[in-house]
Amino acid sequence: MNIEEYRDFCLSLPEVTEGFPFGEDTLVMKVKGKMFTLASLNSFTFNVKCDPERAIELREQYPEVLPGYHMNKKHWNTIIPDGSADDALMREWIRDSYRLVVSKLPLKDRTGLI
Repeated sequence: MNIEEYRDFCLSLPEVTEGFPFGEDTLVMKVKGKMFTLASLNSFTFNVKCDPERAIELREQYPEVLPGYHMNKKHWNTIIPDGSADDALMREWIRDSYRLVVSKLPLKDRTGLI
């Protein structure tokens, strides 16, 4: 997965917007105003929100999954797309992050999103 594929996939999810609130080098994806993933454009890596237990499992299973860089390491993982995990798996992690954030939205905001 490269940055263009990452961006296209994220924007294909319902109600997703993109922005640069942390500067021109960090692409942030939000659903209903809540961040679910962000990517470094300098050296393409991206962070996803994750269930804390699952976050640890992924870090143990995949060398390209690290504790979230500049994030709460309990709830966020950093993914280094180095080719060892296939694109389908990385899309699954992004989708899981999206669903986790959507599940915390007020009921009126999450209707039709997951």
